[in-house]
Amino acid sequence: MARTSTARAARLALVLAAGWLSWLGPLWQGTSAAAEPRPRGAFVNVGTAAAPVRLWVEEMGRGAPILLIHGLGANTYSWRYLAPGLARSHRVLSVDLKGFGRSDKPFDAAYGILDQARLLETLIAAKDLRGLTIVGHSLGGGVALALTVRLNLRRPATVDRLVLLDSIAYPQPVPLFIELLRTPVLAEVGIAAAPPELEAFKGLLAAYADPDKITWDAVRAYARPLYEEGGRHALLQTAQGIIPANLPALIAAYPTIQQPALLIWCAEDRVVPVGVGRRLARALPRAELSVFTGCGHVPQEEVPALTLARLRSFLQHHPASTQP
Repeated sequence: MARTSTARAARLALVLAAGWLSWLGPLWQGTSAAAEPRPRGAFVNVGTAAAPVRLWVEEMGRGAPILLIHGLGANTYSWRYLAPGLARSHRVLSVDLKGFGRSDKPFDAAYGILDQARLLETLIAAKDLRGLTIVGHSLGGGVALALTVRLNLRRPATVDRLVLLDSIAYPQPVPLFIELLRTPVLAEVGIAAAPPELEAFKGLLAAYADPDKITWDAVRAYARPLYEEGGRHALLQTAQGIIPANLPALIAAYPTIQQPALLIWCAEDRVVPVGVGRRLARALPRAELSVFTGCGHVPQEEVPALTLARLRSFLQHHPASTQP
């Protein structure tokens, strides 16, 4: 099975690399919009009147709020399996970070973790979210950590619970596909020449433990924003600033996060190894770590039923302090 999956992935990569999708991509973009239901969402301006930055936010359900923050190169599509289940008992808000999904993609350099955390703080204030559970995956986990530290200082009692899925948290070697995005000149040339579907597939191939689970729908969903003006710029800027300059100060603040924290990790994660999760579990005073087998870096997509069950159990055992 492993040999078959690897061969299948290699054949698909060769097709993509040959450039066949350089013309199929726009065709997909035109046909999929009619085939897929439009998400229930709206833009929220978290910038200023003079310099607006609109984030796309999708909402469903009622109850204590949950904010879902996706990872590098992803968008609200990443939560397609979890959001409906969580919405049975909670108000679920999925956000496209600045530069991703449907959100604005300005040609600036403010795509770091702290930049994103500041924008999400504004979103939380605009939505008047209290008794909040923040859920972050990968890069979104780093944003969630920075956001929680920031809110604890500036808006105490806003965050009740923190959930991190295969989250970045410490200095570590970055995988090859991210390192290429962080290499000056080479990154610009490579991302300009490659069809967006190839970039999306490379990211999924690095993330998934089983390539057979990669679908064309997922490739399309993650490739589509790269066709938009500013999409490739945003991806490069985010990758190049993925390790914040003040990371030591942020790490030092982890023990100040007193909220119950659930850490979910995949044992086969090659992007952010499970050792990062174990170290983070020791740093967060009220953390519990669950390690899943059979997945790589994206448990909410690779083993969604298991991820949802664990998350719902955590929420039941740690009820929100503020109900709407």
